[in-house]
Amino acid sequence: MQVLVTGASGFVGSRLSHALTDAGHSVRAMTRHPDTYSGAGEPVAGDVGDEASLRRALADCAAAYYLVHSLDSADFQQRDAQAARSFARAAADAGVRRIVYLGGLGEDSDDLSAHLRSRRQVEELLGEAGVPVTVLRAGIVVGHGGVSWEMTRQLVAHLPAMVTPRWVHTRTQPIAVADVVRYLIGVLEAPEAEGQVFEVGGPEVLEYVEMLTRVAEIQGRRLVVVPVPLLSPQLSSRWLSLVTDLDVQTGRSLVDSMSNEVVVHDDAIRTLVPFEPMSYDEAVLTALGERARERREARAGRRSTGLRRVRA
Repeated sequence: MQVLVTGASGFVGSRLSHALTDAGHSVRAMTRHPDTYSGAGEPVAGDVGDEASLRRALADCAAAYYLVHSLDSADFQQRDAQAARSFARAAADAGVRRIVYLGGLGEDSDDLSAHLRSRRQVEELLGEAGVPVTVLRAGIVVGHGGVSWEMTRQLVAHLPAMVTPRWVHTRTQPIAVADVVRYLIGVLEAPEAEGQVFEVGGPEVLEYVEMLTRVAEIQGRRLVVVPVPLLSPQLSSRWLSLVTDLDVQTGRSLVDSMSNEVVVHDDAIRTLVPFEPMSYDEAVLTALGERARERREARAGRRSTGLRRVRA
């Protein structure tokens, strides 16, 4: 079928576009910069802040993946709500039959962070105009280029010892990005997934501190973690911005969410889309391998450019 992928140049969207193309679907890759897009599918201009552009991008599409959020803005809740309303209206007007949305795990009965409350709100708003929405809720997604994974990797890479807040003992259920993509494609091809909410995760439930120490072990490092109960979210986010590439606002959004347990309580999707997800260690090794390969290719590209300049 013809499918629109929003965020097609992003962490999940770029991988999903390739996988959908490989599965035989016709992909429209929505991006604000179609002239420079080099991924899979047909690039199409679109911006969730411009409803007219969404209508053009969604024309003749049977389904659409919504993979957009704005953690790096202080007003991300308002931005995401407005974008979801615009997308819902544009999808309905274009005759789209299904929206697939990647949201976040977390129990509604808990005191959810602003980030997770926003994800829940987007779920509801995407369906307001009448297009059925299939939701996948995930926790930490492990893969090269993912914000949460990069935070984990960089903390381990930069600090032999770290003073951490209480959230290091919060439980989560990390999942490999390749497995998220398999689930995203699987629900598209399953009519019974229409209008349903599914929880997705890897095979292991881990505390954040376990995730950090296992990444260190895989890389042959020794990591000492000292939790400090009084380290506030604001101080935590500033600390993250000092030792990782995260900006303070993105760090604050992530830190706030780390107080919420994000584990799978309903694994119905395992029956609908049956396969064995990667273990955490496998996901980490895959992410580290992708990063190493990208760095090698970048070095080779720089050497090739240098040789061309010398010859010229």
